[in-house]
Amino acid sequence: MFFKNTSGGANWIVVFLGNPGPRYTGTRHNVGFLAAEKLEKRENIRIGKLRFSALTALCSVSGEKVLLMKPQTYMNLSGNAVAPASAYYKIPAERIIVVCDDIALPVGKLRIRAKGSSGGHNGLKSIIAALGTEEFPRIKIGVGAPPKNETEDDVINWVLGIFHGKDADTIAQVCEKAAEAVSAIIAEGAEKAMNSYN
Repeated sequence: MFFKNTSGGANWIVVFLGNPGPRYTGTRHNVGFLAAEKLEKRENIRIGKLRFSALTALCSVSGEKVLLMKPQTYMNLSGNAVAPASAYYKIPAERIIVVCDDIALPVGKLRIRAKGSSGGHNGLKSIIAALGTEEFPRIKIGVGAPPKNETEDDVINWVLGIFHGKDADTIAQVCEKAAEAVSAIIAEGAEKAMNSYN
């Protein structure tokens, strides 16, 4: 990857979804934040400046200026952070990459989509509502489905649970891959990145 610190404007936004605060650290719903941490370590960047209700950093990725964001709004209000940043930098939806968890994918499976519905994910739902479109790329990280998917409470308890044993190692590796996939989408476009990573 080619990440460099930069200042000035941005022409891409990368949004890593999660819930703020120690209570949610390491939960399935916070794999977006984990992917951001992997990227920070690897590229020696700190996503720490509070702007647009998010922790942010401006950097250069594959020759493009990028705003990295970790919304601090809680998952179901993520759009409240993304829409103002998009408006401020005049960035169209197709240049906003969202990194998030997906319970429909097995643990450790990575899937890039160029656009699509929320699939029931509250963070994506909020961003779609705030931007008024589903036409933005996303990198989905599989966290597996709850053992019994009978009620909404089962799903909530599952996504707010933490990874154990082998699953924790698998997720750490796939979050590294998700960080790589960000630069692939920016460098080559979502379609080509899908062929490499899906």
